[in-house]
Amino acid sequence: MSTSAHSPAEPAVPTVTDRLVEANGRYASEFTDPGMDAKPVLRVAVVACMDARLDLHKALGLALGDCHTIRNAGGVVTDDVIRSLSISQRALGTRSVILIHHTNCGMESITEEFRQELEMEVGQRPAWAVEAYKDADQDVRQSMQRVRTSPFLLHTDDVRGFVFDVTTGLLREIPPAV
Repeated sequence: MSTSAHSPAEPAVPTVTDRLVEANGRYASEFTDPGMDAKPVLRVAVVACMDARLDLHKALGLALGDCHTIRNAGGVVTDDVIRSLSISQRALGTRSVILIHHTNCGMESITEEFRQELEMEVGQRPAWAVEAYKDADQDVRQSMQRVRTSPFLLHTDDVRGFVFDVTTGLLREIPPAV
């Protein structure tokens, strides 16, 4: 007779990832190859915030294959965004760039202290800047300027920036810095 206090294994609780993989199985069961390549039909790249409230395809009336979508915290133009845009333009034929920030962004409440706190917590300084901002309009202007002045980008004449209002769904265009 065993005296160990061994209980039968409890069933594992499905994780969010499990749920998403299951959803992919349903999607794949009805999936048909759209027969397109990686070059976006509209020859446009959209750089936007990763915020879950932004459904870019619906907000912009886009279909699968229409654009390249590059997302990060704040939708700011970082070195990695320039990398992606360079590949998008030089290898995959995009010509236009749309930049989208949004109202009530979390990047407006974070400061560069986030990076210092992270370094104190993990003992290693992040190689990246937080790119926090207080004024979405001004940060869109800065992002447009970064795209327009990048030596790595071939097409910088059609670069436009917007702020998406998360309560109305409307885009408000931001004029470039003069």
